[in-house]
Amino acid sequence: MIASRPRGKRVIEAFSPKLGRRLQCFGEEAYGQWICLEADPAVETFCERPVELELTDGSRRPADFWVRHDDVEMLLIIDGESNALTMPNGDTELAAARIWIGNWMRMLPCMISSRQVIPKSMVNSVLKFISEPMPLSRIEQEFSIGDPTLIRAVVFSLLHAGQLQSPQLHTETLSYLTRFQPARGHHDKTS
Repeated sequence: MIASRPRGKRVIEAFSPKLGRRLQCFGEEAYGQWICLEADPAVETFCERPVELELTDGSRRPADFWVRHDDVEMLLIIDGESNALTMPNGDTELAAARIWIGNWMRMLPCMISSRQVIPKSMVNSVLKFISEPMPLSRIEQEFSIGDPTLIRAVVFSLLHAGQLQSPQLHTETLSYLTRFQPARGHHDKTS
């Protein structure tokens, strides 16, 4: 991993549940891209700044991420000029994902801080309870144990693992009204 910080870029450190370790992002664009990678259940694994590439003009620059996504490996480079992500599969610009990124910026700390204390039985109970789309407030009410942080961490962890989904999180800010539902085909497998 290439660890030198690019000139003028802010260092942002975070813990990645997917990698089980701390990582460094250089700049807001790389941090936003990390959140998108972390939040995507189809991303199997990734590594930040894995290799330095020689560009066609003879200059060198590090790839921002190596990613294995649905058994396909790719290098991601964030274009600092337009803040757009350039990828072989033509994914949308990071700017279009601001709400999604903002929601995950709120959910990841809850998930990370509670990861060691979530009982497997609670995860199974919450997953079984969410058999149809329902708001976060309803889930919290059903499993009321005082502080709702643990239940939120369970819901967010299930979302992170791809066992739940919430299409609203792409277009609306996370709230008590945000609806969570089983991922397609998942409920059928657990019944």
